[in-house]
Amino acid sequence: MRGLFVSIAPPAGPRRPEGVDTARTRARTLSDMPYRWTDDRPDMPAELRLWPHNSLPPAGFAAFILGTFGMATLPLYGLLGTKLLWGLLPFLLIALAGMYYALRRNESDRRILEVLTVSREAVELVRHDPRGQERRWSCNPYWTRVALHQKGGPVPNYVTLSGAGREVEIGAFLSEDERKALYGELSDRVAKLAQP
Repeated sequence: MRGLFVSIAPPAGPRRPEGVDTARTRARTLSDMPYRWTDDRPDMPAELRLWPHNSLPPAGFAAFILGTFGMATLPLYGLLGTKLLWGLLPFLLIALAGMYYALRRNESDRRILEVLTVSREAVELVRHDPRGQERRWSCNPYWTRVALHQKGGPVPNYVTLSGAGREVEIGAFLSEDERKALYGELSDRVAKLAQP
């Protein structure tokens, strides 16, 4: 029985302290962000697509509903063949239907897509809302200003674009760190494309 338990030694080599930002960590973090540029070069015209996180994919949704149903019906198996089962079953099904509706509604509310096109001629933002509405904003890159509102916005580190007499939000559904990274990327790109 001695051979059953095997000790696994950590890999040899230098150990990195916790929280150190390595190139691999940065690459993984940046690729996981819910936005993507079509061209990574900041001095070239490009399109930026932003979308909210989707933490519950369809397979996870089905597994959650099925698992919840299974766990909720476990106490009812002892009541099979009794009238009490039929008295409790409707409440279980109503609760499950409410959970199903809430998760589906949340999924449909996250169907937001923001498309920012940045070129030497124009900066254009198109927001596709969950209910099918489309909102547009455009401005000359020379007059476009990217702002990071650390306080006073609906969320911390709120990113806005202003120009042509309007100020519009971008990426409000991103996390705080993602909005900071987005602000840096947008500022660099708009500044470089606004240069003659």
